[in-house]
Amino acid sequence: MQSLRILRAMVSESGGNQSVERASAVLNAFTLGRPALRVSDVAAEVGLGISTTSRLLATLESVDLVRRDPVSQLYELGPAVLTMAGIALNNDPIYRQARPVAQRLAWELGLGANVAVRRGAELFYLLNVEGQLAQKSFSLMGQRNPLHATAMGKSLLLGLSPEQRRELLGPEPLHGFTGHTITTFEALDADLARIASRGYSTEIEELALGRACIAAPVRDHTGAVVAAISLSGALSAIALDEREADLGRTIVEAADSVSIGLGYLGPVHTPVREVR
Repeated sequence: MQSLRILRAMVSESGGNQSVERASAVLNAFTLGRPALRVSDVAAEVGLGISTTSRLLATLESVDLVRRDPVSQLYELGPAVLTMAGIALNNDPIYRQARPVAQRLAWELGLGANVAVRRGAELFYLLNVEGQLAQKSFSLMGQRNPLHATAMGKSLLLGLSPEQRRELLGPEPLHGFTGHTITTFEALDADLARIASRGYSTEIEELALGRACIAAPVRDHTGAVVAAISLSGALSAIALDEREADLGRTIVEAADSVSIGLGYLGPVHTPVREVR
């Protein structure tokens, strides 16, 4: 199997586990902002010598985890990364349940439809589908964003208590990305209380100017918030000032559809015993 071949290649480098950690650091050096790197760039990023970095890159290239452009000699992530990402996604129950729902939303509304889960203090995109009104030349899949400044992040925070949110997000002020970003826990708590009562969250230019988003939480069979699904786009395309109520119902229904697919049956109401 290819995965076993990759593991053997990593362990065969001197140092065993250390080499695996170094190889992971090398792969993580490639980012959306810097997708193609020289050996010296990678070495500087991971804090290793040129010769060690060159050997690691050669090993990773031999198993298709990186590839080198024959003209520029720059390294970039290889096709094996895509293969493993596809396997991981197709094995994820949230992705499987949410994919057709997100595709339908993007097709019918023309907006971006996104699904994310929480990874520590950030949201992690599992899926994004771009409609005709929200086309991008890149995918958000695998990228991360802050929780407090995004609609999906706020929906994910509904699964935490105020104390857990404070411990997770750190001291005030929370980072402000624009003049509209919530930067205090008092304001965040108030916003989350409104979100819990109406069933969906919104974000208008809190992360980036000119952009807006509406989201709802997805729950699993235990009732825990495990993901969020959203609609996003330019202010003029999503027009929350005119159709927030309609889009709110749409995104809540979409979240409910995914939740039911994950086994969620709704809140459990304990009958009140009659006092005699």
